Amino acid sequence: MEQLKFDYRAQRAVTARAHVGVVGSGDLEVLLSPNDAMRAQVTINTSVDGYGHIWKSVLDRFFTRYDGAAIIEINDFGATPGVVALRLAEAVEAVEASDAIEPGDTQ
Repeated sequence: MEQLKFDYRAQRAVTARAHVGVVGSGDLEVLLSPNDAMRAQVTINTSVDGYGHIWKSVLDRFFTRYDGAAIIEINDFGATPGVVALRLAEAVEAVEASDAIEPGDTQ
C-alpha cells in the first residue's frame, strides 16, 4: 500500500462535497470536499506501489482544467489512468451540479 500527496493552487472556492466510484478490482473512489485554504490537496491511497510519476502526470493534466479549492482523497485498487481521469471529472460534475441547485429546489 502506498500513500501519495499532491498540492495545487486553486482559483475558486468549492462549496459542496462529492463521492464517486467504489474501491474494487480495477476501480477507485474519489471523495471531494471544500478546502478553506485556496489549494487543491490530493491524497492517494493505492494498492499499487511505484506509480507516483503516473499519478502526478494524470493530476497535473487534470489541474490544468480544474481550479477548485478542494481536499480530494482517492482510494485506488489498480485503476487505469483513464478511469482516474473519469472519476475526477465525475466528482467535479457532481459538485457543480450540487452548486447549481438552489435551496428549496425539488429536483
